[in-house]
Amino acid sequence: MAPVKFKPVEEQLAYLKKGAAEVIREDELKAKLEQSAKTGKPLRVYLGVDPTAPDIHLGHTVVLRKLKHFQDLGHTAIFLIGDFSAMIGDPTGQSETRPPLTREEVKANARTYLAQVYKILDRKKTEVRYNSEWLGKMTSYDVVRLCGHYRLARMLEREDFRSRLEKNQPISVHELLYPLLTALDAVALKSDVELGATEQKFNILVHREIQREYGQAPEIVMTMPILVGLDGERKMSKSLGNYVGITEAPGEMFGKLMSISDQLMWTYYELLTDFGSPVVERLREEVRTDVLHPMDAKMQLAHTVIAGFHGEEAAKKASEEFRRVFRERQAPEEAPLRKIERGAPKRLAALLVEEKVMASRSEAERLIKQGGVEVNGARAEDVKFELDLSKPGEFLVRAGKKKFLRIVVE
Repeated sequence: MAPVKFKPVEEQLAYLKKGAAEVIREDELKAKLEQSAKTGKPLRVYLGVDPTAPDIHLGHTVVLRKLKHFQDLGHTAIFLIGDFSAMIGDPTGQSETRPPLTREEVKANARTYLAQVYKILDRKKTEVRYNSEWLGKMTSYDVVRLCGHYRLARMLEREDFRSRLEKNQPISVHELLYPLLTALDAVALKSDVELGATEQKFNILVHREIQREYGQAPEIVMTMPILVGLDGERKMSKSLGNYVGITEAPGEMFGKLMSISDQLMWTYYELLTDFGSPVVERLREEVRTDVLHPMDAKMQLAHTVIAGFHGEEAAKKASEEFRRVFRERQAPEEAPLRKIERGAPKRLAALLVEEKVMASRSEAERLIKQGGVEVNGARAEDVKFELDLSKPGEFLVRAGKKKFLRIVVE
């Protein structure tokens, strides 16, 4: 393989650090980049994912995009599918032992997951590996030898485990093995950098230490923030209904992205687009000084995100459709204006009744279940759907075909 000509190290560092929560350690990353530039040999950078569910939402793409950034700079991007480790189950964030997935479930999820990953990564330049390649071949001797490289006391320092011990909640032995077994991924891949969400920090630090125990230079740990969902409070999650799926229709994605608060918009700009920080700051200043309307800035964000998954033409069509629909629906004669002071989140069904848009709570909930209620162009899919009234913002609610309500939170 011919040597790769890389961009200047400082330029690479600035690009790679954009949006990152933590780099352990930055001086080591700089040294690896300098050595890479000197030899023309790309760094080996990997992201390990357990295919526990078939669909990817924007929250998953934050760390995937960082892998793409390394790939864009000429480094080797490795997408590791944890087909073996998924059957164990990552204890991160778990309050109890969860049932392991079957091999068939993992295989089915992996197939659909990989198809979606290529919407972000370059298929031809991505090295795809499965950790069953090495973990599935381990003997009991190998497992015992691995366990001898890490102390139980260190493992129990982990917040998830410590909390469960204090509450007398069970911890299965196989959960203690998870970070040790996945550490062998780093060893097998001879990785220079591992990426993960902030909640994966403990696992990746174990990986770094085990690499050292197996005679390798420890990898760099780069963590990315957890993306807050559409509700502006909790992490994006399908189970919470506050997500944007990357395979959703462009119009659906557009409406959902337009429903986020003006404040959250800047986090999305930072983590879901390739706009440099100076560009984001300029947009932010233009909004602050009323040069740019917040809705126009949000529409630009939605257009950019959707174009990345569905193409420029689809994004343009979704943008034009939203503009047309919103302009029609926000006309004062069609949409009564209601100003509300900031406060706790409120159930949409209850609000529709209070504002006399619907006659009863049951009627409102029935319409929501039928998909007949939209907020800023996005369908409210759950009768428990809440409007975030804790921050300044604007919501255009449509109930049925002809009833509209414009809510301004001050």
